[in-house]
Amino acid sequence: MHGFLHDTQRFFEHLAAVDFSALAIAIAFQALRVVVRTRAWRNIIAAAYPDSRVRWRYVLGAYLGGVGLNAVTPARSGDVLKLFLIKHRVEGSTYPTLASTLVVETMFDALVGIALLGWAISLGVLPNLDSLPDLPNIDFRWAFQHPTALIIGALLLGIAIGVGLVWATKRVRAFWHRVAQGFAILRTPGVYVSRVVTWQALSWCCRLATLYWMLRAFHVPASLHNALLAQIAQSLSTLHPITPGGAGTEQGLLLYLFSGQAPRSALLSFSVGTHIAVVLVNVVLGVIAVGLLTRSLRFRRLREAASSDAAEVPEESTEPDAYGTQSDPR
Repeated sequence: MHGFLHDTQRFFEHLAAVDFSALAIAIAFQALRVVVRTRAWRNIIAAAYPDSRVRWRYVLGAYLGGVGLNAVTPARSGDVLKLFLIKHRVEGSTYPTLASTLVVETMFDALVGIALLGWAISLGVLPNLDSLPDLPNIDFRWAFQHPTALIIGALLLGIAIGVGLVWATKRVRAFWHRVAQGFAILRTPGVYVSRVVTWQALSWCCRLATLYWMLRAFHVPASLHNALLAQIAQSLSTLHPITPGGAGTEQGLLLYLFSGQAPRSALLSFSVGTHIAVVLVNVVLGVIAVGLLTRSLRFRRLREAASSDAAEVPEESTEPDAYGTQSDPR
């Protein structure tokens, strides 16, 4: 993280060299990318709750709010905010079902990510395991320097997950029924492709367009090939979210992937500038969305409401809650 902050200072020193026209186009594509994804999530939720009315504007507000929080906090805590906000807008919804819709929403992304990773491996452009600990700004360097601890930790995590699954299977069958409900759209592959994959494919086009114009803005050779390499660096850096957006790891990977194609200063400016621009876009959209959806930006109030909402009671009041909606039995 120290390296990222240092490179951020260098970025502001070279700010005058940025092509602001290209930067504006990139920002527009980034905003469009996030908005487009909400259509896919809305359709997944609608398939899980066919008897409820799922308004796109509510899904849009919840999703943007979560994306904004994810931009400034690690460990994808914004996903919790997404679930909390949308649960108050979809009649009869439950957290297990809504959480599983987020899994469905990332399935196509996982396939694309695996395809990109395979493409990068076939080209031989990725660093090998021996060189990873030596790359600058890699957040998970410690794990590669202590492989035994990494293996033991992974084993213990696997055992804990296995025990949890066994316990849940025996004792919480209703929970699994609700989880399965979130995957309802997968039972009709044609609907899944037409109403989810198409929107997500469009989102990926916007994502690559964002990176292409960011490369142009920071005077790094811009091409589809380089935009794909930049996307691979972003995807790999978020696998281990110690820092928001995997900022430090992304820089180290970019320096490796673009070695010889552009000066180090240009690559660092691209990395830092892209991260700052994306964070600002996501945070601004998130703040606006949460403000409009909850009519409040008092995050302490939201946190207290989330805590009380976590204990699901069989019978709840039907009086309007703090957000102007009525509670319903869950």
